[in-house]
Amino acid sequence: MRKGGIYDMSKNKRGKALWRMPSRGRGTCPLCGSTRIKLLYTAKGLQGEKLTVCKKCQGKQAG
Repeated sequence: MRKGGIYDMSKNKRGKALWRMPSRGRGTCPLCGSTRIKLLYTAKGLQGEKLTVCKKCQGKQAG
């Protein structure tokens, strides 16, 4: 199906994919401290470890 001239792509950060994740992809963001928020993005920690963070903290580094 076409929508506005662009083919719709599946969205892996919402819907059925979240039901297969632990806690349905939700938790507390380690960078900003937001609770019960989707943690679907990665960021680097202080020692270079990968952290799972919210959308707001997607481009940030711990520090």
